[in-house]
Amino acid sequence: MQFPLSFWDLSLWLAVTAIILLVTLELTSPHYGTTNLRIERKRLRNVALIISLLFLITVIIHIYNVIITF
Repeated sequence: MQFPLSFWDLSLWLAVTAIILLVTLELTSPHYGTTNLRIERKRLRNVALIISLLFLITVIIHIYNVIITF
């Protein structure tokens, strides 16, 4: 049985998710006024950073694979 997502698909999904979470984090910032959202900003920030780091790890792995193949 083969995994339905390729490495490229996983990397793209992580990138889009990280961007969405980081934009949401900035829009819920107190600098934009009061928002009536009940979102824990600290948890949202931590998840956004973790997803961003996972994306960067996939980019590093991809760069490593490109360097090795040459």
